[in-house]
Amino acid sequence: MTGMWLQFLVTGITVGAIYALVAIGFSIVFNASNVINFAQGEFVMIGGMSAVSLLATGIPMTLALPGAVAVAAIVGLVVEKLAIERARRADVVPLIIITIGASIFLRGLAQLVFDKSVHRLPPLAGERPLDVFGAAVVPQSLWVIGVTLVIVVALTLFFHRTRAGKAMRAVSHNRLAAELVGIDVRKVLRASFGLAAALGAVGGVLIAPIAFTSYDAGIMLGLKGFAAAMLGGLGSFPGAVAGGLTLGVLESAGAGYVSSAYKDAIAFVILLAVLLLRPDGLLGARSRDRV
Repeated sequence: MTGMWLQFLVTGITVGAIYALVAIGFSIVFNASNVINFAQGEFVMIGGMSAVSLLATGIPMTLALPGAVAVAAIVGLVVEKLAIERARRADVVPLIIITIGASIFLRGLAQLVFDKSVHRLPPLAGERPLDVFGAAVVPQSLWVIGVTLVIVVALTLFFHRTRAGKAMRAVSHNRLAAELVGIDVRKVLRASFGLAAALGAVGGVLIAPIAFTSYDAGIMLGLKGFAAAMLGGLGSFPGAVAGGLTLGVLESAGAGYVSSAYKDAIAFVILLAVLLLRPDGLLGARSRDRV
């Protein structure tokens, strides 16, 4: 029984770490622009599919994976430049609709640039499971958890120790005041989209050896990442991490103890409950306009 519980916990933390990365991307963009970027899931897909394509050309994995993250970051910058920036005077709802349109466009473009097949990246460190107190843990899960932990620490230092990170925090607290002290809000917004896209791509690269990837892989991961962001408190960095891990563990436990048929529904049941009972999320993010 202990081994089974631990198995569900490890699986949940692994998946939850990916949700956390996606949720952090949602929060970064939301803090900079008050926009919920529903194209965030497509950056996860672009990361995974780009890595597959680069590896297929013979590029070694040590270059293909960072290259895939760079590709997604560039796409994020292009989306911000061509879609969001041109509609910067629009209200929040039209901007959200624009991100939904960008998501659909990127998904269609992926079918042309890549293909419609399901692909699997090779794991970063073997496939033989490790026996941890009766639970079978694949090495890739350790990579997912470890890389996510490193990213969370790096982002914490970035937002609190660097000039660019402090500028992003200033814009998130008071955009007008940030402009008055000389912060280029446009550059902050652009950097936010690029950073959010890169985080999503890292998640896509890490999860592809476990859950595979395809042109439509970002739909569900994006929605669950949004649910995780809402669960923790949209706009809250610690909340995004807590929400992602909580959602992953609850989803894994529900699939194991109830039925795997309800695995995907769990996230949306939790999302509805949070919206009804605690709209500010578990960690009580700042009061914002929500859609």
